[in-house]
Amino acid sequence: MRVHIISDIEGVAGIVNWGQTSGAPPSGDPTLYNEARVLYTEEINAAIRGAKKAGAKEIVVMDCHGAGANYDFNSLLPDRLDPDCEFVVQHEWTEYTAFLEQGCDAALFVGMHAKAGTPDGVLSHTVSGQGWRDLRFNGVSVGETGINAALCGNWGCPVLLVTGDTATCAEATALLGSGLTTVDVKVGLGRFSARSKTPQRARELIEDAARKALEDLGAVAPYEPGRPCEVEIEFTFTDRLVEYRNRRGVEVTGPMTLVSRAYDWWTAWSQFYF
Repeated sequence: MRVHIISDIEGVAGIVNWGQTSGAPPSGDPTLYNEARVLYTEEINAAIRGAKKAGAKEIVVMDCHGAGANYDFNSLLPDRLDPDCEFVVQHEWTEYTAFLEQGCDAALFVGMHAKAGTPDGVLSHTVSGQGWRDLRFNGVSVGETGINAALCGNWGCPVLLVTGDTATCAEATALLGSGLTTVDVKVGLGRFSARSKTPQRARELIEDAARKALEDLGAVAPYEPGRPCEVEIEFTFTDRLVEYRNRRGVEVTGPMTLVSRAYDWWTAWSQFYF
């Protein structure tokens, strides 16, 4: 069994503010960030242990946290990772597809956060916390869980597990279906506060859930936003739209909205995002 673990940091137990998510001042705090990297890596390790117990023979971890400076998509701590996995450091988010193209049995999402505008979503945002107000695939509002699920689904890989706060788990279940296994490691009390499980308890729950989720590879269908596909982005300010407006297949539909259309999701996404 080949398992892809896709991870983000904001949905990890104990993480509640931007200072923990980046080592780059002024918004990030190097001390807090290094502590958060340990919490992050150990939740990934829990999913790896669960996958191994379920029979996974090849596990590839893809860090999807854009932490700024030299940490972009390289926020986990390699020397703390379980040795029975390999990990990817990518330059642009969603650029690494080789493992999916080769054929992957399942994906596990660790540390996910809720989409922009979710009131009880801890550190809720979509792609850019300052730039993106909403993202829709064929009219359905999605967050980063939806983007990663569509990426996996494009190559027929189902998402079987999502971990994060309670709002994220609800968002993922609504999108992917009741067969999805979720682990809520904290309950948002607002965007920058939460009641959290202890790191040790969160890891125990994630390990057990990963093992159980992989026992039924057909519990969740691969996510397909539909064909043809329309990707619509609503920005927070007019200037954030400018960098995308002249890309192929992109139509500006308003002062803060644009649409990318194509036969399938991957083409619609990649023609404007890259």
